[in-house]
Amino acid sequence: MSKAAAVRRIGILGGTFDPVHIGHLRSALEVAEFMGLDELRLLPNARPPHRDTPQVTPQDRLAMVRCAVQGAGRLSVDARELSRDKPSYTIDTLESVRAELNPEDQLFLLLGWDAFCGLPSWHRWEELLQHCHILVLQRPDADVEPPDELRNLLAARSQSDPTAMSGPAGHISFVWQTPLAVSATQVRQLLANGKSVRFLVPDAVLAYIEAHGLYRAPN
Repeated sequence: MSKAAAVRRIGILGGTFDPVHIGHLRSALEVAEFMGLDELRLLPNARPPHRDTPQVTPQDRLAMVRCAVQGAGRLSVDARELSRDKPSYTIDTLESVRAELNPEDQLFLLLGWDAFCGLPSWHRWEELLQHCHILVLQRPDADVEPPDELRNLLAARSQSDPTAMSGPAGHISFVWQTPLAVSATQVRQLLANGKSVRFLVPDAVLAYIEAHGLYRAPN
């Protein structure tokens, strides 16, 4: 009689990663270790419906994320959204990932507090918890109040201990983080002004940016 396959714990962190920086990576690594994830996938968005069009091509953003996670253990890259010729809807991604996993595997969607508060504007947002658990990366300085739809959802689905969420999907919990004070906007502005971004992005990402002349101000 074959032994049942071990339940895997997979995390997903989406973003434009324009460019990926140490704030993204440190946050992802901390969550992966805290939650005991087998894998945390950084998932670049192609055409994010809620954000401005990224400044560089999807191919460059993907290449930078791949450079960033080399040798990073549990961190990996998932490029599935870049093959779509339509906006990157999270529900489509979750359905696609879930179809590749065993039914009992746990899938965790990582969201910042601001993104979580905006969930009611997302495409088919009520269906997200059918496919995953949601981990909200809560900052100590977060002062935005969630809309009523989310208060009701939190009352029904929240769990105080994120490491104790059971089953493949269906719950919400919070992971408290003090993020590094770095943003992709800051990195782009420094580069456009001819300033160094060393130590704000991994060395491999900096080498890629310099080799391809990304984010420079037009002459």
